[in-house]
Amino acid sequence: MNSKQMELNKVEVWDGNTCNAQAFRQAAVDVLAAYPITPSTNTVETYASFHANGYVDGEIIMVESEHAAMSGCVGAGAAGGRVATATSSQGCALMVEVLYQCSGMRIPVVLCLVNRALAAPLNVNGDHSDMYLTRDAGWIQLDSFNAQEAYDLTLCSFKIGEHKDVRLPVISNQDGFLTSHTAQTVRPLSDKVAYDFVGDYLQVNAMLDFTNPVTHGVQTEHDWHFEHKAKQHAALMGSLFVVEEVFEEFEKISGRKYNLVESYKVEDADVVIVCLGTTYETAMIAVDAIREETGIKAGVLAPRLFRPFPLTQLASKLQNVKAIACMDRSAPGGTVGTLYNEVAGALFNTQARPILKNLVYGLGGRDIIVNELKEIFVSLNEEAKNGKLNGKIQTLHGVRGPELSFYEH
Repeated sequence: MNSKQMELNKVEVWDGNTCNAQAFRQAAVDVLAAYPITPSTNTVETYASFHANGYVDGEIIMVESEHAAMSGCVGAGAAGGRVATATSSQGCALMVEVLYQCSGMRIPVVLCLVNRALAAPLNVNGDHSDMYLTRDAGWIQLDSFNAQEAYDLTLCSFKIGEHKDVRLPVISNQDGFLTSHTAQTVRPLSDKVAYDFVGDYLQVNAMLDFTNPVTHGVQTEHDWHFEHKAKQHAALMGSLFVVEEVFEEFEKISGRKYNLVESYKVEDADVVIVCLGTTYETAMIAVDAIREETGIKAGVLAPRLFRPFPLTQLASKLQNVKAIACMDRSAPGGTVGTLYNEVAGALFNTQARPILKNLVYGLGGRDIIVNELKEIFVSLNEEAKNGKLNGKIQTLHGVRGPELSFYEH
């Protein structure tokens, strides 16, 4: 725990970036290596202000690029320290090479990824392109829907990644601007309670432990590469159970409950939207409205854990649903969206055979509002009654001009 504590109110007004920075401070990060980028800049700036005012005992390293930032995190983590950073969009893209290094070396770095569109064309607003970019990098990924959750899940990220059965890096995602720059009421833990929850850092194969010399990042080729990756994947898949344990422990100290898959009124739903990020809370409002206005049994579901993807848990909640819209907030790139693929894969070997369509929406920060989501529920209900899609599998929802739809069914 840091030597100087901060007195916090029971209720604070913080945006998502402040929540990240406070979680870093309370976890007593040893090293933060960073190269700020919009819209994650305030995570690093706020943390730097804590450091300047004596609330942080650890070190801040300002580097020349995001590639260098993650490289600094890997070096500090390999040396035996608790390490964190933040980035977005193009910065994340520049980090990607080192993201694979970090997970392959089993270094539990925490990365706050403030989700933003990828260029070109240049755009600083939020969509999930960078989240999707990192999906196969071997990192555990959590997704928050508001500022409170960004704070909670970033704290949980340290405990998950550093668990002795995991030892993997963790990404804590939040929507750029919609969460990162929106001030909301947040109920933080006290410094002592937060630190006791995260716990002291457990060094494993630290390079500065000279009594037990180790080598990181060795070359394996065909002799051992497959076996190494198999063990890494086993740890990643096994982390799902650790995430559940950490969520249960966090609920005991905070009263706030998190699940691998979050859902709202799905139990009796005929039609469901599956989404990520802030859209979940907007869809909750749409669910209540459409049920009251039309009687359509609508629901919304969102995976809290993006990697490892909770296939079984998600599929179990959708067995009685008749039609599903999978909402992907990322440029499609020549196929259906990632979330659509995940949901289809989850349901494929089950008894459920709902109508399943892919809506690409909100690219570059374009709004999705309650009335639009209500219209989606109405369309889904018609398809559920007809037993078939009204159009093609994929639609670019909300784009100006003629409707763009792709993939015959």
